Amino acid sequence: MAAAAGKEEEARRLLAEAEKKVRGAQSFLGGLFGGSSRLEESCELFTRAANAFKMAKNWSQAGAAFSRAAQLQLQLQSKHEAASLLVDAGNAFKKADPQEAVNCLLRAIEIYTDMGRFTIAAKHHVAIAEIYESDLGDIHKAIAHYEQAADYYKGEESTSSANKCLLKVAAFAAQLEQFPRAIDIYEQVGAVAMDSPLLKYSAKEHFFRAALCHFCVDMLNCKLAVQRYEEMFPAFSDCRECKLLKKLLDAHEEQNVDAFTDAVREFDSISRLEPALTALLLRVKRSIPGEEQDLR
Repeated sequence: MAAAAGKEEEARRLLAEAEKKVRGAQSFLGGLFGGSSRLEESCELFTRAANAFKMAKNWSQAGAAFSRAAQLQLQLQSKHEAASLLVDAGNAFKKADPQEAVNCLLRAIEIYTDMGRFTIAAKHHVAIAEIYESDLGDIHKAIAHYEQAADYYKGEESTSSANKCLLKVAAFAAQLEQFPRAIDIYEQVGAVAMDSPLLKYSAKEHFFRAALCHFCVDMLNCKLAVQRYEEMFPAFSDCRECKLLKKLLDAHEEQNVDAFTDAVREFDSISRLEPALTALLLRVKRSIPGEEQDLR
């Protein structure tokens, strides 16, 4: 506690010194004699203050000091330094004020896109999406930022990074019961994966998720989709996911709730199903007359 208090005191002293130099730089004489060098010194002091606040775990004040330093860097036409400081501000605010973290990262993104640094901008759109997903609980805004990140990654030929973002969009779309949207993404990413020696193993997972989304819409849709995936990607026929889908289709057609539950339980005992997939399977199961509520 004493160390933190000492760092906080040091940070406030540095802030006061930084503000004094800013006022000096903005005065008439300061403008004539070394105004820009005083602003540079102020930037350094604000940054040192921000780091001292970080050590004291005063995240809001750290974010504010980084943000202040960024403003001065913009005055000095140092765009890259300003954007970097805004990212530092966003990372500090993330621990205390997630919405302000988003605001700082958006300002950084604006600078990076203006400079043509789209890969870095995409990375920070992902960071914003994660804040909306985990801290602010706004799935729709998370989707928008994952989509924007995917667009920037695609433009920079970073297909793998773009697909990671799109798969997040697909998972949210399925959660929101926007099944056609989810299916479209899973099928697109699956088709790309099956043609890549490095990604081929993951294609079955994407087709499995697409088929489950089809199943949530209509059983026949799912059956036709599974046949199509087997034709497109013969290795899909031999995977556990495909075998599970066929068992579920048979159980659904026979209106056999127990067989459906047993098939899921058997699969889950070897390959643990994540909650999102369990939710989709439960939705399908509820469409069988006489179903029970639990899958396992």
